[in-house]
Amino acid sequence: MRRGFRRAFRQGATPNVPPLLKRANELMVAMDFAGAAAAFAELAGRAEQRNGPRTPFFYLQAGRTSILAGQKDAGFQQIKHGLSIISQRGNFQHLNKVTNRIINELKQHGMNKEADELSIWLKAALPIGFTPAANAQAPKKAALPTYCSSCGAPVRPDEVDWLDDVTAECAFCGSPVRGE
Repeated sequence: MRRGFRRAFRQGATPNVPPLLKRANELMVAMDFAGAAAAFAELAGRAEQRNGPRTPFFYLQAGRTSILAGQKDAGFQQIKHGLSIISQRGNFQHLNKVTNRIINELKQHGMNKEADELSIWLKAALPIGFTPAANAQAPKKAALPTYCSSCGAPVRPDEVDWLDDVTAECAFCGSPVRGE
């Protein structure tokens, strides 16, 4: 009952989006990856001090933008830290999805050694007997917009928390994102 109440509450409330998060996403759109990386790293550090639920997403985005800015080593360390936080929190289905997406992105950027390292790390991080959820069995959800209207962050339908069949929660700001 408590979870249902929380979801109903979140669905009706629009979170206060930090200006730095909006700015970080604006910098991404403007292709100022170094500026976006600094902003996401600052957001990640602040969130980690509070043990905030969005901490790993900020670290993953800081790592991604650092890589796009040419700071591959720093970016890879931030990505690993974000994935470690997801692993520590025990959300293994999400960890599996996100890590596999990141492995593909690293390969696209020619970072094959790092992709292989993450692949090995993931196998060790997942519990023995872990089975990924089958996508074919998931109910059909509404098509979501590409970006959150509140903070401008990318919305990945397979990585969001769905509040109902047409509404998901932005992984970065917690705002409800309605599909069509």
